[in-house]
Amino acid sequence: MSERQVLACIDDSRHAFAVCAAAAWAAERIGAPLELMHVLSRAPSPGVTDASGQIGLGSREHLREQLTELDERRAKIAQQHGRELLESARAQAERLAPGTTVSTALRHGELLESLMERESQTRLVVLGKRGESADEALEHLGSNLERVVRTLHTPILVTPPEFQPPTRLLLAFDGGRTTRKGVEMIAASPLLNGLVCHVVMIGAGTDDQRAQLEWALERLRQGHVDAQGAILAGDVDEVLADYADHQGVDLTIMGAYGHSRIRHLLVGSTTTAMLRHARTATLILR
Repeated sequence: MSERQVLACIDDSRHAFAVCAAAAWAAERIGAPLELMHVLSRAPSPGVTDASGQIGLGSREHLREQLTELDERRAKIAQQHGRELLESARAQAERLAPGTTVSTALRHGELLESLMERESQTRLVVLGKRGESADEALEHLGSNLERVVRTLHTPILVTPPEFQPPTRLLLAFDGGRTTRKGVEMIAASPLLNGLVCHVVMIGAGTDDQRAQLEWALERLRQGHVDAQGAILAGDVDEVLADYADHQGVDLTIMGAYGHSRIRHLLVGSTTTAMLRHARTATLILR
């Protein structure tokens, strides 16, 4: 069985460089191969309306032939552009992580479909904060990202427009099954070894919360993560954002679906809100 890989989704936007840099960093840290994937969506072909009463049958057939030829030319141009995009990304990744095996894949279809097909071979998915679109609409990104998070069971690293290898991490921890599993994943993976990890709980600081926090800190330290913790009161997203700014955090780690107020940061429209305000990379754990 082949080694599981880091899978980076490269699109035709200014965020592609950051995605490639983040994926190369992650692949090198965990010693995994890297695949760079570009997906060509299946755009519907323009139809020819029934204008038999206005133009002749011969003219309609000629127009249909021209549209077909135009579609074929567009498809060839898109494929060539995709191949060039991937080769440029490959060169960047090999420069950033010289010991990493880098491959490319040009796919047709939908992003989620392509990710699902490769999930069993993937350890980490890397996506840009904004996807490719005419105006890079955040609403479009939020919808796509939420569908990916709800469907995949693989960790997802979401990058901002610029990526720098992180040194200080923020783990939003609520003691629930998902975030405890996240602690185990972080402790067992070399991805974050040696980095400073701030484990933050939101609440009143009960005995139960303090016990849960101590468990998380001890488990992370066993995995060679420099962990320190805090229990803070207030609104979840505001408290976490303020803490991250104050501590100079450059990577936020979130459990995708827990059973506390933290879960609302990654459900529905608040996924978009979180990403809009985030100035750092976000690692989403399932």
